[in-house]
Amino acid sequence: MTSSTDAMPSVDDFEAIRPYHDDEVVDTLARLVCNDEFIDTITRYRMPRLARHAPRVARVLVRHGLKRAVRNIHTVSDFQNHISHYMARMIQNTTNTFSVEGLEHLDHQKAYLFIGNHRDIALDPAFVNYALYHSGRSTVRIAIGDNLLQKPYVTDLMRLNKSFIVPRSARGKRAMLAAYQQLSNYIRHSIVSDNHSIWLAQREGRAKNGVDRTDSAIIKMLGMARRMKDKDASVSETIAELRIVPVSISYEFDPCDQQKARELKARNDGVAYEKIAYEDILSIAAGITGNKGRVKLVFGTPLDASYDSYDSAAQDIDTQVLNNYTLFPSHYLALEATGHAPELVDTRHITPADRQAFNKRLEQVAEELRPWWLCQYANPVLNRAGRKPL
Repeated sequence: MTSSTDAMPSVDDFEAIRPYHDDEVVDTLARLVCNDEFIDTITRYRMPRLARHAPRVARVLVRHGLKRAVRNIHTVSDFQNHISHYMARMIQNTTNTFSVEGLEHLDHQKAYLFIGNHRDIALDPAFVNYALYHSGRSTVRIAIGDNLLQKPYVTDLMRLNKSFIVPRSARGKRAMLAAYQQLSNYIRHSIVSDNHSIWLAQREGRAKNGVDRTDSAIIKMLGMARRMKDKDASVSETIAELRIVPVSISYEFDPCDQQKARELKARNDGVAYEKIAYEDILSIAAGITGNKGRVKLVFGTPLDASYDSYDSAAQDIDTQVLNNYTLFPSHYLALEATGHAPELVDTRHITPADRQAFNKRLEQVAEELRPWWLCQYANPVLNRAGRKPL
């Protein structure tokens, strides 16, 4: 039988999808500083008034400030250390609390494949990284769909931040198979050979309706690499080798909830939902800058070698994600507002301030969008109870 680490692919096989290496950081940052579109994007958020009235002045100021900020960044670690300061400021300004559980039960020396529920494009893995960073652990390599890489500067930023590319735009069965084999090989190489952790969403795209379910096809994809090297490898061996850890992230409020409600309504009405130009990039910005209330991140227990199918492994990931998901007052208040399953509405820990904050947010939602806005928050309560989602 072939050893699990024999004949691992060459790192050259991953050139098109891998994160940037340390020796690429300086040139990439220089390219970003010279990118006018990137500079203009920053000015719109950092100096919105000046960007409107004196865009050239704003661009000069931002470019000068950016040059100063990156002059001492020479490695990926330097870049992430720099980001950590902005992440800390974001947490202070846009969350009431950020808490973490379960990380203390994981071995500092081992790499894990963190598979999490997915609510925010950039922040889900960013919060995972922040928790790892502040516990003295290495940060993760982040799976990101190529559909999000609509601009060269976005690709540069993501790959600087240890993101690797998931091929969602491949066309044709043969091209898709080759792309997913490469992806599976890269993930296995990272865990088994590099001992470097990975973050991967449990399904493609965000759970816009609040229903967290693992796509078993993703788990099967993860097993491709092992099966290519050893066709007799069992599912249990393949799963155990990857050290999969389910991760649950819970937001009291989602800064993108109204945009998600519009998409949910359009699809329900049978209307083709067409994203506006660079909507995903705008969603990333909204998620970072918007109010999130309380945020809770829970790391589960690594999957062992007891699984006889990829479906059963996916089901266990679902069980852990749902059981470790934190239900905030916003979830119970949303279910209460729908009138469904009143017996599941737990108001014991809901304060008048919680209710006021929820109602204030609901008032900002257009009447026709409210059912779709509410379901995002109510469905996690129904999921936990094994009820049919709204």
